[in-house]
Amino acid sequence: MRNLTKVFIFSVILTLIFIIWGVLSPDGLADSTAAIQNFIQIKFGWFYLLSATGFLIFAIYLIFSRFGKIKLGKDTDEPEYSTLTWFAMLFSAGMGIGLVFWGVAEPMYHFYGPPAGAPAETTESARLAFRYAFFHWGLHPWGIYTVVALALAYFKFRKGAPGIVSAVFYPILGERAKGPIGYVIDVIAVFATVIGVATSLGFGASQISGGISYLTNIENNIVTQLIIIAIVTVLYMLSASTGLSKGIKYLSNTNIVLAIGLMLFLLFAGPTNFIMDLFTTTLGSYIQNLPSMSLRMSPFEHSPWIQSWTIFYWAWWIAWAPFVGTFIARVSRGRTIREFVIGVLAVPTIFGALWFSVFGGSAISLDMAGKGIMDIINDQGMEVALFSVLEQFPFGTAMSVIAILLISTFFITSADSATFVLGMLTTNGSLNPNNSIKFTWGIIQSAAAAVLILSGGLQALQTASIIAAFPFAIIIIGMIISLLKALQAEVKKK
Repeated sequence: MRNLTKVFIFSVILTLIFIIWGVLSPDGLADSTAAIQNFIQIKFGWFYLLSATGFLIFAIYLIFSRFGKIKLGKDTDEPEYSTLTWFAMLFSAGMGIGLVFWGVAEPMYHFYGPPAGAPAETTESARLAFRYAFFHWGLHPWGIYTVVALALAYFKFRKGAPGIVSAVFYPILGERAKGPIGYVIDVIAVFATVIGVATSLGFGASQISGGISYLTNIENNIVTQLIIIAIVTVLYMLSASTGLSKGIKYLSNTNIVLAIGLMLFLLFAGPTNFIMDLFTTTLGSYIQNLPSMSLRMSPFEHSPWIQSWTIFYWAWWIAWAPFVGTFIARVSRGRTIREFVIGVLAVPTIFGALWFSVFGGSAISLDMAGKGIMDIINDQGMEVALFSVLEQFPFGTAMSVIAILLISTFFITSADSATFVLGMLTTNGSLNPNNSIKFTWGIIQSAAAAVLILSGGLQALQTASIIAAFPFAIIIIGMIISLLKALQAEVKKK
């Protein structure tokens, strides 16, 4: 722990202040974050929509641009990981735990509470439910991740810069990127990472607790969730101590095997033809309506739906961007910009769409057949949504146990990856931060998740995520400007 960086010191102080505030005054933290969230969502919802859409457009532009052949590294570098392992690692870090949590719950919520103007519990609301599930988990979030990861990977591996966010700004800030301005940028990235990961860990803990409660007599309450966080903290810190090419790599591959296995089971045990017809139809509808959904607000209806769902999601993804972006950058050395962008955008988007079709499609099919899936969710919480669906099929209990194992491994992988990234961001971009730094961040991010649960459950997690995302959205815009400037300068030299 010698020679600690200023970014590490300032970041630890800031997050500890946040945690202590939650311990001493959980209601005060919840009220304060809610007030700030309401202000940001009402006044700057348009900013999130325009930013996320702009990031996606820029990512797509890079595929067809003259920059597509540039390698993220030296011209002779080859990819460090196989394509399958690469997909597994970026997917596990990017949204695996959230996809399991919302795979059933989100389509059900949209089915019963569709966007303004659409009648609930109808064929139209079902179509909208899946179109917006594809939208919220599709190209836009991965477009955000792509931009951040690409900028970090380019400057780290192509230009030899430190693997930290402030280093990306050197083309526009010069030496000032290494001073106070750079420190502020990096501290914001670290804080957004801690809160963004804490949000996901909170969801994961509540779903594991809900699943255990659903299968046993153990009560699903805050105490159970805190115990789960404590246990998983020990497990992911053990994994973190083994390094990137062991713990995270093996867990990521395990995640993909379990996820695909669970999805294939439900695909063939459930209404197969309905699911595949739903996937095909909704994919076309999603692509057709992508431009209008990307810029849709509700100025005349005064509906809170957009703020509660789309704007929350865009803020959530932006809050995750420094973490996921840094991690994807770290495992993407040797790939061309075109290969990188296509891989990061297309593969997870298609997999996510199929996931929602299988799990959400099975849920709505059961609910429309009178199985009362939404009644179970309303009675026991959204964290039991997945298990209420699996119970309706053969080997339901066994599948629920596998689902809990999948959530746990996603939980461990996300937290493990986050400690690695936080270590990089606070050690001037070290590709292999020491274990003491990683363990420090592991304890801090678990403590943040516990405090957010104590101060207001999932609502406090959501509000804190949106707040942390706002300043980082501005930083991403600066990253794009800087990356473009560097790419143009490189092409001119040739």
